[in-house]
Amino acid sequence: CLATLIIMLVGDTYTLINYVSFINYLCYGVTIIGLIVLRWKKPKIFRPIKVNLLIPITYLVFWAFLLIFSLYSEPVVCGVGLIIILTGVPVFFLGVYWRNKPKCVNRLIESMTCWGQKLCFVVYPQGGGAEEE
Repeated sequence: CLATLIIMLVGDTYTLINYVSFINYLCYGVTIIGLIVLRWKKPKIFRPIKVNLLIPITYLVFWAFLLIFSLYSEPVVCGVGLIIILTGVPVFFLGVYWRNKPKCVNRLIESMTCWGQKLCFVVYPQGGGAEEE
């Protein structure tokens, strides 16, 4: 979020849309790759919708073409998009991967989560409810 706010303050909206578009295409492709890997490694698990593998493979071919074309035509935009994605890695390690955090770090993360939920009207904080407001 911080990187996006900086880009919005410094750059124009068209560039921000390009960054987000590249990130979205990258995430869609990784999701389809995950689908194919799961179909290959765990073929017996329940799936509410099961499609022929030709569909996701065809999608991946077009996805790879679009991604390579984007990397070739606008390498700076794609690089900044990758940097935006990589800004989430420290957040992941701080909030999820690091299991034995000090209590002060846990309290900070919980208060930031609560503040973000209230700001965005996402969900009520733990222990709270609609009656309190």
